[in-house]
Amino acid sequence: MSEPTGKKPAGEDLQQQALFYHRYPRAGKLEIQATKPLGNQRDLALAYSPGVAAPCIAIHENPHDAAQYTSRANLVAVISNGTAVLGLGNIGPLASKPVMEGKAVLFKKFAGIDVFDIEIDAPSIDGMVSTIAALEPTFGGINLEDIKAPECFEVERILREKMQIPVFHDDQHGTAIIVAAAILNGLELAGKSLENVKIVASGAGAAALACLNLLVSLGAKRENIWVFDIDGLVYPGRETHMDQWKAVYAQESDAHALADHIAGADVFLGLSVAGALKPSLLKQMAPRPMIMALANPVPEIMPDLARAEREDAMICTGRSDFPNQVNNVLCFPYIFRGALDCGARTINEEMKMAAVRAIAGLAKEEVWEASRTAANGEPLIFGPDYLIPSPFDPRLILRIAPAVARAAEESGVAERPIPDYEAYYEHLTRFAFRSGLVMKPVFAAAKAAERKRVIFSDGEDERVMRAAQVLIEEGISQPILIGRPNVLETRMKRYGLRMKLHEDFEIINPESDSRFREYVEEYLSFVARKGVTPERARTIVRTNTTVIGALAVKRGDADALLCGVEGRFEKHLRDIGNIIGKHEDVRDFSSLGLLISNRGATFFADTHVTYCPSAEEIAETTIQSARAV
Repeated sequence: MSEPTGKKPAGEDLQQQALFYHRYPRAGKLEIQATKPLGNQRDLALAYSPGVAAPCIAIHENPHDAAQYTSRANLVAVISNGTAVLGLGNIGPLASKPVMEGKAVLFKKFAGIDVFDIEIDAPSIDGMVSTIAALEPTFGGINLEDIKAPECFEVERILREKMQIPVFHDDQHGTAIIVAAAILNGLELAGKSLENVKIVASGAGAAALACLNLLVSLGAKRENIWVFDIDGLVYPGRETHMDQWKAVYAQESDAHALADHIAGADVFLGLSVAGALKPSLLKQMAPRPMIMALANPVPEIMPDLARAEREDAMICTGRSDFPNQVNNVLCFPYIFRGALDCGARTINEEMKMAAVRAIAGLAKEEVWEASRTAANGEPLIFGPDYLIPSPFDPRLILRIAPAVARAAEESGVAERPIPDYEAYYEHLTRFAFRSGLVMKPVFAAAKAAERKRVIFSDGEDERVMRAAQVLIEEGISQPILIGRPNVLETRMKRYGLRMKLHEDFEIINPESDSRFREYVEEYLSFVARKGVTPERARTIVRTNTTVIGALAVKRGDADALLCGVEGRFEKHLRDIGNIIGKHEDVRDFSSLGLLISNRGATFFADTHVTYCPSAEEIAETTIQSARAV
């Protein structure tokens, strides 16, 4: 049999792609890297014997020092016995390892948290508890994963009592947090309050009951909740498939079918099986109903079928090919980030509710370019089809982690409260934006500058308008947008932007500006000798927004210009050169580019202007670049 070459076969299905992905270029998805140098004998003596004795003694004298001298405060264990792997069932601990490695990758990618995945051969509650509890000295937190109900309830309960670090069953609470955030926002759009709505739940497993528990913590009334499972209504005295956790939601009724209780329901919470909600039942639900159809891979009702029956319905699923995907990656990395950073002993209800409110609030903010790019450019505006943020919104960590840490502190479970939340926010930006450390001094200088009027030549471009919104909110600069007022108004509404024309930013209308004649005369003074006629100059000043922006800067109507969203670099540079020109100490233009990688920031010059520079030009470019950096 020939040895595989590692060359990806063409035209294979998803299963073959996944096998290839996990096998090459090396097996698995994780590796361990040292954070300290080991380049010489001294490094070795510090990393191991005899130098390692110093932190050992410090930790022995004060166990809290482990957070300073070891990786424990940033290390989470993802632990499973493989008894309830999503979509696969009880496949055992070894077969569940790719899932746990995948969870570890998400922790690292989204929150910078290191993870050991641990698969244990312990099907019993006692076996799991004794094994996991013994790991407390190693980890700052425990993420339980894919453990079947009802054992998962008891395992988590006992571990939370025994251990002084966060223990979090993501299948339960991660789902519950996202569901609760979506429901809060959906009810707000519908003009309803959580305290008064009727909730019908299909499914009574770990995730479903966790959702209901959290909704009750947020204000839902138990008497308004009706729960159904494979045996129908959960009611007092039922003997089959009952446990103490289901019994909390038992309701008296002679009618035991879901169809008997769906009438007037404001929320359908489905965590059961495909097809559990028949389209005909939707007609009986309350106006503007919320349908949480979260069975995977096929939901309780497909969104297109639900919309065909009820146009006013707000629908969430677990699928990425429909709006409002309930995806746990929206919360679990950031909840642990906040919990680890404040040294939380547990993750309590207050911390979970803080995460719910942070996620719900973020959905109402303007969507950033990174989220839109991840959504293939689809419009993302708070409404029925955008109730929860995109999983790729870089602000998730900036909203959730501080909210969780603050809630931990206020509820008395934080061992190391955050001393300065403004500094903590800045610290978190390194996970959200790779450019954060490089751009921080630039933003600080912009905020402190007296001359802050920045003109954007492509003012009608969505990316530019969203950037202007951020500049306004952060107080970085005073935007001036070149664009037509009616177009700007229409697009601000379309994109859900809060900034107001003439109040938050200035505009230069290329179709009718009082300065038009002065701009034309100014432009002619620069280009008349280059064969540009007065008529041509008038046309250019009406239509070339880079020329308009450059003239505004030259005349003192703006302090800086950003242009070139579209078009060739050389053309924009030529227009700027004709009008603004070069500093008297500079012989020629050059460009400076910034590349940010895992190894840090690197500046490159000159990548756009001079294609075959002389030694003198290279020297001048280097000096100018050094001054800029």
